[in-house]
Amino acid sequence: MPRMTPETLAEFLQLPIVGVIATLRRDGMPYTVPVWWLHRDDGIWITGTYNRVWCKHLLRDPRASLCIESGPPLTGHVEFDGRVTPFELPEFDIWPISRLLAEKYVGRGDPANAPAVDAFFANMQTEPRLLFRLEPQVTRAIDMRVYRGKRADREYQQQRTPDA
Repeated sequence: MPRMTPETLAEFLQLPIVGVIATLRRDGMPYTVPVWWLHRDDGIWITGTYNRVWCKHLLRDPRASLCIESGPPLTGHVEFDGRVTPFELPEFDIWPISRLLAEKYVGRGDPANAPAVDAFFANMQTEPRLLFRLEPQVTRAIDMRVYRGKRADREYQQQRTPDA
């Protein structure tokens, strides 16, 4: 599969695309659920509430995967595998990052959405919230706009990689 260039990956990670987080149940079976996420230099930030099943999973077992896929115009797939660290009130002020998540997904870069962001953020502050920071140990980033099938991709990779 064709890897994303660093520039394309940086652009992809700014898009308000819902991701799917995979956590582990007590019996080891995976559990998946859609989540909002925010990429920053120190990791991937995800907000949730204490009563959500996936949050309970992460508090018990920090292993997780976050899968993010997008269609046109920037068709791609990015996945992060790693461990999460919980951040909770009052030891950590969760609200600045939570606000950034609301701006990313509700505001979508449009100043006209500011009242909706304010209302959504005010509601967030009434919930028993916490943050998780996923620290990726493995990252897969595939630019599906240049994928041409398994054979064509193998041939393309062999042309780019001598001695393959």
